[in-house]
Amino acid sequence: MSTRTAALTRREQILREAARLFAERGFHGVGVDEIGAAVGISGPGLYRHFAGKDAMLAELLVGISERLHEGGRRRAEEAAAAGLPPAAVLDSLIEGHIDFALDDRALITLHDRELDRLKEEDRKQVRKLQRQYVELWVDAVRALYPDLTELEARVSVHTVFGLLNSTPHLSGPSAMPDRETTAALLHRLVRGALAAAGPGQPV
Repeated sequence: MSTRTAALTRREQILREAARLFAERGFHGVGVDEIGAAVGISGPGLYRHFAGKDAMLAELLVGISERLHEGGRRRAEEAAAAGLPPAAVLDSLIEGHIDFALDDRALITLHDRELDRLKEEDRKQVRKLQRQYVELWVDAVRALYPDLTELEARVSVHTVFGLLNSTPHLSGPSAMPDRETTAALLHRLVRGALAAAGPGQPV
């Protein structure tokens, strides 16, 4: 393993634990020493990877926005290039967001609670990426449900994001079925909500 790969792996470990701790106890409720202890290094050792907690928060929130947008763009482009029908393009976007909603629940909580703590430049970047991500969905929704206006499609997209991003409120081992069942349930709920927005269109 190269030194660079090892360093990247350590950064990912730090970010994962920082996200978990920030989500559980709030940004100001967690110290650098605690994040370091969670990954087995000293608090000061974190400064070899990040300038401080603010830098970790910015990388977490800007990073997940970049990942969602780039992943969504790639899914939409690949589906279109393969000549898949509009329903399949939308399904691919839904599947990608479900993965995020189930696997990155700490980041959803972090975004809701701590976005305003980012520097203005980073906050604007997050908002820009989010708008671009929404537009990918709006295009996919209108391709499947052409009777929807652009505004109706955008409202519908934000509504299903609210549905999917509610997963952090489901806590405890018995709060959700197994991952596969939960993912399938969420997918049906999203498709049902969008179908209701476009009456008379295929589900």
